[in-house]
Amino acid sequence: SVSPLFSRSVSLALCLSLALCLSSAVYTHFLSESINHLRPGQGHSRSLSTPSPLHPSLTHSLTHSLILSITCLFHQYTSSSNPMNNARHQVQTTHTITHYNVCVCVCCSNLPAKPAEEAQKHRQQYEEMVAQAKKRELKEAQKRRKQLELRCKVEESIGNAAQTWNQEILPNWSTMCNSRRVRDLWWQGVPPSVRGKVWSLAVGNELNITHELYNICLARARDKWKSMPTEPVTEDAGSSLADREDSLELIKLDISRTFPHLCIFQQGGPYYDVLHSILGAYTCYRPDVGYVQGMSFIAAVLILNLDTADAFIAFANLLNKPCQMAFFRVDHSLMLTYFAAFEVFFDENLPKLFAHFKENNLTPDIYLIDWIFTLYSKSLPLDLACRVWDVFCRDGDEFLFRVALGILRLYEDVLTRMDFIHNAQFLTRLPDHIPPDQLFSHIHAVHMTSKNRKWAQVLQALQKEQERISPVLKR
Repeated sequence: SVSPLFSRSVSLALCLSLALCLSSAVYTHFLSESINHLRPGQGHSRSLSTPSPLHPSLTHSLTHSLILSITCLFHQYTSSSNPMNNARHQVQTTHTITHYNVCVCVCCSNLPAKPAEEAQKHRQQYEEMVAQAKKRELKEAQKRRKQLELRCKVEESIGNAAQTWNQEILPNWSTMCNSRRVRDLWWQGVPPSVRGKVWSLAVGNELNITHELYNICLARARDKWKSMPTEPVTEDAGSSLADREDSLELIKLDISRTFPHLCIFQQGGPYYDVLHSILGAYTCYRPDVGYVQGMSFIAAVLILNLDTADAFIAFANLLNKPCQMAFFRVDHSLMLTYFAAFEVFFDENLPKLFAHFKENNLTPDIYLIDWIFTLYSKSLPLDLACRVWDVFCRDGDEFLFRVALGILRLYEDVLTRMDFIHNAQFLTRLPDHIPPDQLFSHIHAVHMTSKNRKWAQVLQALQKEQERISPVLKR
């Protein structure tokens, strides 16, 4: 049988070959006539511009072969969806190939015979071209089959994991959430179908926020929006206002920059009002914090996995964690303490890269602030960021800095060859495609112990040292 790709290639090659053959025959004919015209005593009565016609059998053979080849190529494109037409096309292709062999003999009857070595060489080249086309087609088919098998395997694995979470883990959450088996499943990624439920249980609700409280805060935010002036909002709109509730004006400005490639959170999108409502309600719930750029990314990720009220509850409890509160309230002293703790483990795990960064004066705040503010939802691909969130909801703030070290470890060889500018550009805009399993293997290789002290112990020691140096911080 002749495959579609093979038939198409042969038909196109025949058309081109016959066109070249026709051109060569015509050129030889004109050249012969020109020479005869210039010979003394011969051909003086015939003008150079009026050569004798080509032999009728030659013209008929060339024309008929070209028509057959073009017809074969046309049938290949118009009958690909009909099995009967495909079978008929294969017969036509075979006929065209046979006619091509006859045609070459007829066309070239008045030309010098091709040397046997050259004919053999051309035949071999043709056979190699056909073999390469078949080999390429086979390789592409094998690649598609492997991709399909891998996708089916991944989907089957996710389905089995979702069944385990729904039937075994979630009904017995309090007794199983800290078991070794569940922690292993957690590390592999929570299935999307149960991700929202797992996040809610892992984050908890220490603030005891209810759906009714969310509705009250949302109503207050809507009243604020109605009373606001209609003038355009600027970046500095809320910077000089004593009441942080007035930072509601900044929300509309920032929402348009939240996952713009998804086109679902911008004005007119299906989740624009939901995101707007959650951020506005939180601003009225915590007027001492208000709205800070970066919050929209966190709220958006929660909206994609939870109902509106549950997303608000998880959002408020996440931002109430010590690390997030330090960053969103812009507590510079406490932020510097977190950076100092990070550098302790940076030097412990990646001494060569740490020394390179020190030599180039590349401080952690240049790349960590954006990563921590958005919990990696802006810096990493969304599916990978959700997997980071899976473990972050379980392990807390420590895992955020462990992920940072995992990213640095993944790209250590690249970063050590860059200067300050290129390092800063690379870390503030990470590659679009990061292999999840590869990143998590590097995260797993990071040791969060320094001189037999864990993250919490190192952070606490640095805080005490900072309080001793700065009494204001202690008060």
